[in-house]
Amino acid sequence: MITITVAAALSSLALVTQDATALRASPSDSAPAQAQLWQGDALEVRGERLGYLQVWDHKRERGGYVKATQVRGTEAKEADAPELLAVLRFVKDTPGAEALGIAYAAAYLKAAPAREIGPEPFDAIGTMAERLARRASSRNTTPSTTLSAHLDGVGAYGVRWVNVERDGAVQLCYDGEAYGRVLAMPQATPEQQARAVLGLTRHDCIDPGLKPTEREARDQWRAGLLDKLSPAAMATLPEWTKNKLRLRRAGVWSSLAFAQARRGEAAQAAGQRAVDELAGVRATELAEEDQAEYNDAAIRVGASRWAAAPAPVGTPDLTRRPTLVTQAGEPGETCLLLVDAQHDAKQPLLRRCTWGVVWLNSATVDPGATLLTVAVQPLATWRELWVMRKDGAQGWTLDVLPPAPGNPLGADAGYVEYAGFAPGAEPKLLLAREARTEGRWSRRFEVTKLPTLTTDKFASTPQILAAFQRFQDAGWKRGTVSLR
Repeated sequence: MITITVAAALSSLALVTQDATALRASPSDSAPAQAQLWQGDALEVRGERLGYLQVWDHKRERGGYVKATQVRGTEAKEADAPELLAVLRFVKDTPGAEALGIAYAAAYLKAAPAREIGPEPFDAIGTMAERLARRASSRNTTPSTTLSAHLDGVGAYGVRWVNVERDGAVQLCYDGEAYGRVLAMPQATPEQQARAVLGLTRHDCIDPGLKPTEREARDQWRAGLLDKLSPAAMATLPEWTKNKLRLRRAGVWSSLAFAQARRGEAAQAAGQRAVDELAGVRATELAEEDQAEYNDAAIRVGASRWAAAPAPVGTPDLTRRPTLVTQAGEPGETCLLLVDAQHDAKQPLLRRCTWGVVWLNSATVDPGATLLTVAVQPLATWRELWVMRKDGAQGWTLDVLPPAPGNPLGADAGYVEYAGFAPGAEPKLLLAREARTEGRWSRRFEVTKLPTLTTDKFASTPQILAAFQRFQDAGWKRGTVSLR
């Protein structure tokens, strides 16, 4: 809960407005510094002398003097509430002023009568706390004493952080308490609700160590929040905010589709919802700052897109070409079997087991029945391509192609998929890959040599690859999200 407990009973309050403000032993620039104060720190005012305020710092439990020009005083009474709210409105969108803004929000909440407090101060607190956490976790931010002091300082006002460890680094996230208050207030505007929902449903603030059942429950909760806005409320939002909500929904529903498929349940509705939400994004109205989330949502949907496709029906004709069937392995494990007219499930041509989801509806066979591919998804944001090839000397072999070429272990999300087959003296496999590696997004289309599976040519767009122009698969072109 947002509070101003450090000065709850004070008659006069001063908020520090400048970083690295010295708390001195006497009202003089040459006096020893007792402590270093930071933007947003709250001080009790006990007197004034020679252009300095005599103050007591309850957080550090020490007193001293600060220059009057480095703080702003307030009685934090009902009459001061309009002025405090006006300052909050001024600083809430100023990067670097989050600690000061949260201090003013806390002072306003103390001064204003309960009947007049609406969602605005909580919306501002959530926005500033989330921005502060993002800056602290950004790869482009240089660690500094100032930033650390701001993070510690806002804790005095009830702002709490959640540490999420991922890939050897710690992601700092706001716990969302103020956003929860916004959603609980019926007078909240659609834009305030949208900001709260987006702040509470971030993908990067989910603990990767959650058990599958816990992760699915969390995704169900996020999906419910994202659907909290009524169609009428959605209609009033600017298009770029609608895009943000669609992108977040696409990512959440793709995760739910994977979870349902892994349990053996029908996942087509969830998968289609993810595809529809991504398709609903108006790229011309996409803010530049949201491009990274657009690519991230596309990777998430691309990884689970086969959930939206109908399951294979009918009995395959084994007299013409080999096919794939699945068989239960260890608990939670699926075994993939390659069979034909002469080799049934008891004596398959090839057998490989996986803990991931095998999308049988993605299976493709080349015209010569010597190459078969299938999509296998071990994680919600990771889909591989299993390539089975017939070798006269060795029989059938299997290779697993990861989403990221070169250094697949550095990728944290992605998918690779079959895009077509180019016959000829030197047959080639067409692939589409999209991945996020160490925070950088990449998308490429490849022409891969068979049987070595080495890349012959690649490009960022398929239009400049002759093999794609002639041999790309119509089904792939119709269903892929890589051509968005």
